[in-house]
Amino acid sequence: MNEPNYRSMSDSIIDLRSDTVTRPTPEMYRAMVEAPLGDDVLGDEPTVAALEALSAERFGMEAAVFVPSGTMGNQIAIAAHTQPGDVIIIEEEAHVLYYEVGAPAVLNGVMTRTVPSQAGFMDPHDVERAVMKRSLHTPGTAVICLENTHNRAGGTIMPADYMGAYRQIADRHGLKVHLDGARVFNAAVAQGKRVSDVTRGCDSISFCLSKGLASPVGSVLVGSSEFIDRARIWRKRLGGGMRQAGILAACGIVSLNQMVDRLADDHGRARQIAEAVDQLPGLSVDRDTVQTNMVLIQTEGPSAPWLDALREHGVWALPPSPDRIRLVLHKDIDDDAVHRAVNAFRAVANQLLGVA
Repeated sequence: MNEPNYRSMSDSIIDLRSDTVTRPTPEMYRAMVEAPLGDDVLGDEPTVAALEALSAERFGMEAAVFVPSGTMGNQIAIAAHTQPGDVIIIEEEAHVLYYEVGAPAVLNGVMTRTVPSQAGFMDPHDVERAVMKRSLHTPGTAVICLENTHNRAGGTIMPADYMGAYRQIADRHGLKVHLDGARVFNAAVAQGKRVSDVTRGCDSISFCLSKGLASPVGSVLVGSSEFIDRARIWRKRLGGGMRQAGILAACGIVSLNQMVDRLADDHGRARQIAEAVDQLPGLSVDRDTVQTNMVLIQTEGPSAPWLDALREHGVWALPPSPDRIRLVLHKDIDDDAVHRAVNAFRAVANQLLGVA
């Protein structure tokens, strides 16, 4: 049996496109081989059950369900909280709105009412003004959808007092609160808090195992037992029921037990890159937004020439907009890779702008 490739791609490539590009750790490969298996659709998959129980415990929730992706987790949550024709309130650049291909409308038949934000987070006063009362003529708001950390804002962390304010609004108007917590463990580690403290006040949370926590596949949706029972029906309805899924869930258990605290390393390396790149001509970084494992770089002109040139130097990144570059740090990027990436940016600045 050949030794598995534990590196992200190859030693010559610095892949900063996302924290989804990681390869499983040696412990994950061993866990896959050793995992006891059953049939999750038939309800007797022991490793999936163990992951779900661990996830519920970490978030202080009653129950959890393992799903293939964060998108499915978010959409199942919306489906379980709403009826067709309901309204969900959502931040104007949220992942649920921006990167889930219209699923709230296509799959769940709900209307989205967007609210502008500062650094990815809606002012609670704006959220309350956006609540619609159900009547003969108007649809009613059912859910406030949140995101922490916020992807398109650059991995920013929700202000601590906002969650309490959202919960109070929900209670006043009879609403549910769902959190897209794809990278919520990044938020918890950056603040030195337990994840259950960061998410207190939510009715449901979807979090990703396959981003900073380095599992190859999977997300988990947590909530009350009644809510998760409905979510399981929706998972089946959407084709998300898996069979010997313990092979994947085993990696998730390793993620929760071994990969959380090390997220602080990604945060520190993101700050190192941000500080170095911000000093280069033609590029700027709002360092206040570098709060977790992402760096958003503003380019004076189009970002495409920078991305092409960086790729020639072995650095891969993505453009969240035509004049920005996004870098995402993860467990396969070490200090040497950070040093090489910074040198690549310097070389490209010289190449494109003729400066040292």
